[in-house]
Amino acid sequence: MKRERRRARGLALQALYEIDSVGHPTEQVIARHLEENAGLGDDAAEFLQRLVRGTLALGMAFDRLIASCAPAWPVEELALVDRNILRMALWDFAVSGETPLKVAINEAVELAKRYGSDSAPRFVNGVLGTLAEREDEIRRLLAPAH
Repeated sequence: MKRERRRARGLALQALYEIDSVGHPTEQVIARHLEENAGLGDDAAEFLQRLVRGTLALGMAFDRLIASCAPAWPVEELALVDRNILRMALWDFAVSGETPLKVAINEAVELAKRYGSDSAPRFVNGVLGTLAEREDEIRRLLAPAH
């Protein structure tokens, strides 16, 4: 299951990147990724869908949280990959309630190593580390939104 979730996170990041950069319709992007990765287990496929939809639904709230922890880097100027990794990690630990905080951060750093620039893993880890200190506050803040 761990490997499947990791794969689902990678596919979700690819989907979010496409939606963010090109504006393709969310449901079409999700459906295509699932079709192209038919070997993905049912639980992981469901996780991918919830992760993409949940991340998109709360994107503006996530961006405000990210901005509060990285004021030197305006969110709209962040690399699309980094921004979406941060948003996904926030959904993963603060909204879904399925992933422990440390696991969500580790998974985000791994995605940054794979898809981001050389400095992305350190940046992602730093921002999420700061956000982690506010975990309870963030959960309360996001609770009414989902």
